[in-house]
Amino acid sequence: MIITLKNTETREISAKIDELHEERGEAALGRVLTLLISTNETSLEHDLAVANNASREHPCRVIAIAPNSRKVDAVVDDGKPHTFLDAEVRFGSDAGAGEIIVLRPLGGLVHHPDTLVIPLLVPDAPVVAWWPNEAPANLSTDLLGSMARSRITDAMHSSNPMRTMDDLRRNWSSKNVDMSWTRLTVWRAMLASMLDQPPHLPVSGVRVTGKKDYLPMDLLAAWLRLRLNVPVVIEDDPNATAVTGVYLTRSDGVLSLERPSTDDGIAVQNVPGQSPQTISVPARTLEECLSEELGRLYPDEIYAEVGDSGLGSDQSEALNPKNQSLCP
Repeated sequence: MIITLKNTETREISAKIDELHEERGEAALGRVLTLLISTNETSLEHDLAVANNASREHPCRVIAIAPNSRKVDAVVDDGKPHTFLDAEVRFGSDAGAGEIIVLRPLGGLVHHPDTLVIPLLVPDAPVVAWWPNEAPANLSTDLLGSMARSRITDAMHSSNPMRTMDDLRRNWSSKNVDMSWTRLTVWRAMLASMLDQPPHLPVSGVRVTGKKDYLPMDLLAAWLRLRLNVPVVIEDDPNATAVTGVYLTRSDGVLSLERPSTDDGIAVQNVPGQSPQTISVPARTLEECLSEELGRLYPDEIYAEVGDSGLGSDQSEALNPKNQSLCP
C-alpha cells in the first residue's frame, strides 16, 4: 500500500500513519529503531529495497529524505500556500517489517531535514542514519547525523571513495561506520580462525591481492598491518572485482585464503602441512551489510583503530611483529 500526500505537513503524515496503524490493529511500538536515509530520487527505490529487506530482521520505521529539485510556485492551484513538502507513506508488502515514509522537500526546506523527521521518529527508539551514496564531510555536525546513535556511510558508492574515507577519518566519531568495513566481516573472521590454529608461529609478512583502488582491500590491508605489526604488500589483480587473496608468510610456509571470483563465492584455504580446504566466502550483499549494522548500535573500536591508522598502498615498511592477533 502506497499513499501519496502532496503539499503536506509532518502532522498530516503522522496522523495518516496513526490512522493506518489503527486500521491494521497494530502499533509503532514494535519498531526497534528509526532508520533515516539521506538519498536522491535516482537511487531512492534501490535504497528503499535494501532497507526493506534489512528491516525484516530489525523491524523499523524507515524515513527516506529525497530532495526534489523541481521549481514550485509559492501558491498552489487551489490558492493555498505551498508547504514545499510532498510525501509517501508505504505499508504492508511495500514496507517490509515496518513502514516507510518518503519525504520530498522542495525549495528552502531541503536545508532543514531535521525539522521534517523529528515529529516522525518512533518514540523511545534509537535513530540510525544511512547515507547510501554521498555523505557529508562531518557526520557529527550534519543535521541528520547529529540526532543518530549510529551513522552508516558507503564510501564505495560515493563519487570519490578515497576522499570520502579521508573525510570520515579526519572527522571520526565512535558512532560512525562505513559499509566498506562491513563487507570484510567474513574475510576477517576466516583469517582470524586460520591464525588461531596451532602452531602459533609469528607472521613475518602479508600480501593482499584484489581489485585496484578497491577501498575494502585497503581497509583489510590496514587491519592486517595494525593487528600483526608486519609489512603488508597490496597487489592489484586486473581481473578482480573484489579482494581475491590474502597470503600470510610464516617460518613453516605460507597460509593463504584465495577467492579468485565472487561469482560462485568459493574460496580455498591453504595451511602448511594440511590439505587445501574449499570453503564458502560469498560476496556480501548490501542488504546483509546494512542488516549487520542495524543489529550493532555500539561503537566498532577495531574499525576506529584501522581508520585512524590511515590507508594507502605504502604499508610495507619494517615493523616489530609483537603481540600478533586478529581476534578482537
